[in-house]
Amino acid sequence: MQGGGDADGRPRMVRDEERCSDDVTETAHQISTDSWLQAGFVLTTGVNSVFVLGYSATIMVPLGWIGGVVGLILATVISWYANSLVAKLHEFGGKRHIRYRDLAGYIYGKKAYSTTWALQYVNLFMINIGYLILSGSSLKAVYVLFSDNHAMKLPHFIAIAGFVCAVFAIATPHLSALRLWLGFSAMLTLVYVVVACVLSAKDGINAPPRDYSITGSSGSRIFTTIGATANLVFAFNTGMLPEIQATVREPAVKNMLKGLCFQFTVGVLPLYAVTFIGYWAYGSSTSTYLLSDVKGPVWVKTFANISAFLQSVIALHIFASPTYEYLDTKFGITGSALAIGNLSFRLAARGGYLIISTLVAALLPFLGDFESLTGAVSAIPLTFILANHMYLVAKRNKLTSFQKLWHWLNVCFFGLMSVAATVSALRLIAVDSKTFHLFADL
Repeated sequence: MQGGGDADGRPRMVRDEERCSDDVTETAHQISTDSWLQAGFVLTTGVNSVFVLGYSATIMVPLGWIGGVVGLILATVISWYANSLVAKLHEFGGKRHIRYRDLAGYIYGKKAYSTTWALQYVNLFMINIGYLILSGSSLKAVYVLFSDNHAMKLPHFIAIAGFVCAVFAIATPHLSALRLWLGFSAMLTLVYVVVACVLSAKDGINAPPRDYSITGSSGSRIFTTIGATANLVFAFNTGMLPEIQATVREPAVKNMLKGLCFQFTVGVLPLYAVTFIGYWAYGSSTSTYLLSDVKGPVWVKTFANISAFLQSVIALHIFASPTYEYLDTKFGITGSALAIGNLSFRLAARGGYLIISTLVAALLPFLGDFESLTGAVSAIPLTFILANHMYLVAKRNKLTSFQKLWHWLNVCFFGLMSVAATVSALRLIAVDSKTFHLFADL
């Protein structure tokens, strides 16, 4: 992925006829309309989505106190840095790159455009599978509170969650239309985070000493540690920063950096709180859905689980929006969002996408494994490898030798980490597939 240089010293871009045809005006969705704070809330919604209820188990249990705490702090700092690199390239070459693949294609050419597109959509698809698993888990948690027969299983609730997500996707045309929903999402997040923290702390105070040891053989612990490292990357990165930045008003770079500052300071506090308190309260026995562990009034747990379910519906829409944008733009869906033709198209296209996602989620509901695989095969390459190399190519004539070395070290290190984490995640999925049958009720 090397780029040459022009006579004037700037990084050589691909020739006009080789550049990707996507331009800032070639989108069916709104751009340059949102404040940096709204972008910050979009990012924070992703970071503090219902996935945070699983990090005590998927990050802290495999890594322990020292590894988990240090890992989360390092992942926060490194992710902030890597996302800032991508944000600074948003207007590289004098144009706004409103999609991740547009930016990669502008710097490298068509092959990188296609590769980035594939990586990004695999990333977003697997993230949405995780949301469907967790939203189904939250509905099941409510069901268990009021029913003793357990006739309905997790796959049934995943199917219900998929239907609700489809209705919301059809009713919400694009990312900028989430304005009021983002405020609603913040309140929902506050509900389940506060309930999880308070009830977990109460259980921890009243419980006997917990076991915080890292279980498993030496070989299995190596794989679970690598998998947890991929989960750390997964926790803080969306894989769709240019698409979110496209909605931000000018100056887009400055405003996006403000949004990232909000995300990685105020925005990460709820994640830290629920992850650390949950692990402290239940130790190595913590489940991948923290609200299933807590003890407390039925109405409080019901409220928290319903809040988690509704927030996951909103968060899934954020991560599915690049797919929706592509389909709407590809088929020329413009005009009123309430037009019969536009509604019919969203029903068919978005409904079809969510049917496939729901089927996969119900088929293989192994949440921690999907987090690891998503982080390994797409989040690490998109957020760290590609970000550092794109910045190196785009700015290399302005970088010192030490800065170039630093970016190359990042590319090589995260490249090796991606390979190791992919092997680890595939092993975990293979092991769990032998332990649990398809459409398992976890």
